[in-house]
Amino acid sequence: MLEKRDIDAAAERLSGQVLDTPCVESRTLSQITGCQVFLKFENLQYTASFKERGACNKLTQLTTDERSRGVVAMSAGNHAQGVAYHAQRLGIRAVIVMPRFTPGVKVERTRGFGAEVVLHGDSLEEARAHAYALAEQQGLVFVHPYDDEAIIAGQGTVALEMLQAQPQIDTLVIAIGGGGLIAGMATAARAIRPDIRIVGVQTERFPAMVNAIKGSHLPQGTSTIAEGIAVGTPGVITQAIIRDKVDDLLLVDEGDIEQAIVMLLEIEKTLVEGAGAASLAALLKHPASFAGRNVGLVLCGGNIDPMLLASIIERGMVRAGRLARIQVSARDVPGNLARITAIVADAGANIDEVHHQRAFTLLAAQNVAVELVLQTRGRAHVQQVIDALRSAGFDAQLL
Repeated sequence: MLEKRDIDAAAERLSGQVLDTPCVESRTLSQITGCQVFLKFENLQYTASFKERGACNKLTQLTTDERSRGVVAMSAGNHAQGVAYHAQRLGIRAVIVMPRFTPGVKVERTRGFGAEVVLHGDSLEEARAHAYALAEQQGLVFVHPYDDEAIIAGQGTVALEMLQAQPQIDTLVIAIGGGGLIAGMATAARAIRPDIRIVGVQTERFPAMVNAIKGSHLPQGTSTIAEGIAVGTPGVITQAIIRDKVDDLLLVDEGDIEQAIVMLLEIEKTLVEGAGAASLAALLKHPASFAGRNVGLVLCGGNIDPMLLASIIERGMVRAGRLARIQVSARDVPGNLARITAIVADAGANIDEVHHQRAFTLLAAQNVAVELVLQTRGRAHVQQVIDALRSAGFDAQLL
């Protein structure tokens, strides 16, 4: 089984090859969550993900013969870029198999690192099978995204850096997909601090490791905003390490992850993908489990689609009451819309959208339902706007 000395050796290999990213306290998040929060900014790596660590550690240990043959990997995201980037740096041919549904921006970014991208299959399983077939046909070395001791050791260097930078950390909260990151970090952290608490986090839509460890039979979904941890089959090596060294596994839902993404953007001014926000989502959903502790979170990746980010921000504003939709019922006569908008403006809200509903309403024929989307300061402000409209004689309600 993997040992700390393997991770120490990986740290030596990675020195100067990947960033020793900052690990700093977030005072604001600490106040919000009721525990002292330390953030490890792995989204600042060159490819915006911790995956570089394992890829680099694996590639630097290849024999001369293996380097000459090249490598193949299967990934729809961060592992692909980590392998491609470090293969390019080391002068190794890299073939990356990606499912056909992979977003074009990820395909082009991987090609930009010099890899040969092969689009194959409509699922990760089909792409993985094709990658194994190419390895067999062309003599390529298969670089597994998580179930490989060299990969796991590389990922474990995150814990070495965190505990060196912030030795007071007594709890680590780590996202789990296949389990490579938490397996490596748990191995390193347990050796340094045997009493440290280690908690894994999965999304409710992909609870494969939770099912494997806890013996549960939670259903698996088809998609999640945390696609970086959307793994249907947990690793064999990683599963054994998690069973031995991890204290607890928690689940978070899509809303928790969305909220964490928005909070990190607003409070820390840092951009993370869904998987990168999973650890903070666990703190927000299970605050009692971490109250009073010194908690280290890994912001494990920052590769998020801009359109998805825009949607998450907008939905976050709705949840916070800063974007609200109200309906005002009024007589359909000249000047009433002007009166309504003037009242909204006087109350300090900004109108984003206006829609007159005349046909699809149960109001009398001479009445109109005016739907307004408002930018406000929060829920209390929305209520102030509604109260002002009602005081002026309009029937207003929050939709």
